[in-house]
Amino acid sequence: MTSIEWRQGKVRFIDQSKLPDEEIIVETSDYRLVAEAIRKLQIRGAPAIGVAVAFGVVLAIQEETVDLPQQMKSRFEEAASFFAATRPTAVNLFFALHRMRSVFETHEHNVFAARRSLLEEALNIQREDLDACRSIGEFGAALVQSGSTILTHCNTGSLATAGDGTAHSIILNAHRQGKVRQVYVDETRPLLQGARLTAWELMKQKIDAVLITDSTAGFLMQLGKVDLVIVGADRIAANGDVANKVGTYSLAVLSEKHHIPFIVAAPTSTIDLSTASGKEIPIEERGSHEVTHIRGMRIAPEGINVYAPAFDVTPAALVSAIVTETGVLRPPFPASIKRISAQKTQLVPGAV
Repeated sequence: MTSIEWRQGKVRFIDQSKLPDEEIIVETSDYRLVAEAIRKLQIRGAPAIGVAVAFGVVLAIQEETVDLPQQMKSRFEEAASFFAATRPTAVNLFFALHRMRSVFETHEHNVFAARRSLLEEALNIQREDLDACRSIGEFGAALVQSGSTILTHCNTGSLATAGDGTAHSIILNAHRQGKVRQVYVDETRPLLQGARLTAWELMKQKIDAVLITDSTAGFLMQLGKVDLVIVGADRIAANGDVANKVGTYSLAVLSEKHHIPFIVAAPTSTIDLSTASGKEIPIEERGSHEVTHIRGMRIAPEGINVYAPAFDVTPAALVSAIVTETGVLRPPFPASIKRISAQKTQLVPGAV
């Protein structure tokens, strides 16, 4: 399943807000629509957002009104600012913008060359994520013991990436190797990415999955029914602190209490060397409607105050391992991350 792709000058993506009830494909040549899709979580998942932003930038400079270098530069800056304002926490967004800007600045005086080179770079970003997902799955599956029951949070599969996913890719590979007995899926409030998306993907892949409320996870651990927790990440600081879907930190604390390995899976593009620790990671806050309503139906009293962070930060001390496409990183994470940063020139600051 491909969640987002470039096809004949347009971007095609699955509207994830409609799943699992409807599988709706959106096709557009308007970069603004792509940006709004990211903002509204029709496109979501840090790696998929990076791919979408890269394709969106290509759309922006391919518009018919852009035929002179100065017009192209103006449109590029306009699009970059538009995308940068959509989701502040997921660093893959800024990683993609950084790479697209580097290519643009090389060809900004030649419209034809810029269009060709930016499309090539966007497709490279997509291919690299697909390859990263494959490698993460292979490296991570080696950490899964035979007969394991895994708990996961939010959605980290094909919908969230260009490939088989991050944490989901580990689960899928381990399942193919006959190691997975069962997967517990957190519902992931408030937008239910676990219930709507992860459960849907696991069922399609015929993996034995059990949906639970977020607050059930601790009880399952107490009962000894969880062997391993695997989650994704939206940004990893230089010290190994991890920003991920809100509720992740609670799982990490519970895992430590019950002596359960807590694994984070993410491509190196999710590592932000310019962020020293999780304290510096900007945490996106969502609208109150996402908490007070489910599928348009109000579940809370009118006028109630709401606090709705989309992410939380898990300290590196609670993380057992970080699985990337380069291999498995172990504590101490500052040294592990520094080592791979010397090997991966693509690790760039999370800035536009």
